[in-house]
Amino acid sequence: MAQDDPRTLVSTEWLAAHMKDPDLRVIDASWHMPAAKRDPKAEYETAHIPGARFFDIDEISDLRSDLPHMAPPIEKFMSRMRAMGVGDGHQVVVYDTNGVNSACRVWWLFRLMGQNDVAVLDGGLPKWQSEGRAIEDMAPIIRDRHMTVRRQNHLVKDVTQVSSASKLGDYEIIDARSAERFKGEVDEPRAGLRSGHIPSSKNVPFPTLLTSDGTMKDPDTLRTVFEDAGVDLSKPAITTCGSGVTACILALAMERFGKTDYAVYDGSWTEWGAFPTLPIATGEA
Repeated sequence: MAQDDPRTLVSTEWLAAHMKDPDLRVIDASWHMPAAKRDPKAEYETAHIPGARFFDIDEISDLRSDLPHMAPPIEKFMSRMRAMGVGDGHQVVVYDTNGVNSACRVWWLFRLMGQNDVAVLDGGLPKWQSEGRAIEDMAPIIRDRHMTVRRQNHLVKDVTQVSSASKLGDYEIIDARSAERFKGEVDEPRAGLRSGHIPSSKNVPFPTLLTSDGTMKDPDTLRTVFEDAGVDLSKPAITTCGSGVTACILALAMERFGKTDYAVYDGSWTEWGAFPTLPIATGEA
């Protein structure tokens, strides 16, 4: 697979070469854990890649749920994208201020809504700025465009489906959190959650998929990382994490090496860890 793939991951060089394409739409999908006390929208307004729109992961979500940033209803996604001037026929490139962390969540949301012409910017804004490329603080000019949405339900799992997979072992459940959180050796960053992991799940901490400069490793190496973690790649996969954000990094990584039978557990540990009736495991997988 070529490094630059407009349906998965593109380099800063690729984006720079396509910046004037009339149907290119760039999205800033920056998001931070509440404890970071950072305002991604304010940071976007101060500096962003030229023409970028801001995607508010917490707002473009299902606000009827008590869980954070759950996937939004299709009507809400369509209306928000129209307001951002993103629609049918556009090539979307998503980035964030950390590298590829939350950008992968928005890449997955577009996929969930049946939109395939979307890629994550490899290395994100840090790499773009380290290369001396242009940034601006101007709001983009928005022109409405309709988006046709066809929700791909196979790309998301709920707690009942994950519970069944944990018991039956017919899926590989892969956790993107740190080894310490997976093993239950430290408290969860969100108050009130138990520590540990979903029984029968495997641990692939998302930083193990990235190089020292925050870019994603090559496809062959990505596959090896999963295999070294004991993941049986012949089974379909369910990815999970703290709240469904970094689980999408695992999804993108699998897509990069050609594994397409995956889904994201949207509620992730924020849901599983809150319910005392759901079993947990500690220690190694």
